[in-house]
Amino acid sequence: MAFAHDTTEALEAAAFLANSELEPDTMTDFDHLEAFFDDFHYSGSHPVPQDLEQVRAIRARVRALFKASRDQAVPLVNAILAQQQALPQVVRHDGVDWHIHATSDDRPLAERILVETAMALIDVIRADEFQRFGDCEMDDCDGVVVDLSRNRSRKYCSVTCTNRAAQAAYRARQAEEAP
Repeated sequence: MAFAHDTTEALEAAAFLANSELEPDTMTDFDHLEAFFDDFHYSGSHPVPQDLEQVRAIRARVRALFKASRDQAVPLVNAILAQQQALPQVVRHDGVDWHIHATSDDRPLAERILVETAMALIDVIRADEFQRFGDCEMDDCDGVVVDLSRNRSRKYCSVTCTNRAAQAAYRARQAEEAP
């Protein structure tokens, strides 16, 4: 199933944010937060330094959404939307056609991330596509995987884990071929 552009981007951003909490922590300073904001094309006011701790604080909550089952995720999503007083509206901006925003652009970044993630998860829940979420297959990684590929073949949470797996497979083949 192909999701709308805003859903896809929100899921990818949320997975990145959830995985940023793992060692090595990749959301440790304001530059990391600004890069995250720009890389995932968040609209609204740019982050300010005090946003960093608020965004860091929601990572476990975002991670819990991916680790939950479909039925477990519903009350988590509903709680986020209620707490943030989400009010869905159809908007068009920055060259992106009609899509849904459920919080205003002037709200703190952490709130916008939570609401956008919850709204994206509504699409996943309604489409019964929770099997798109999984755990990284790298033995020593606890990263979350959001597999939006057509053939559902994504196994690793990041390029780093994909490369490590490829290196391990290469070494294993070399060891088998050695006399």
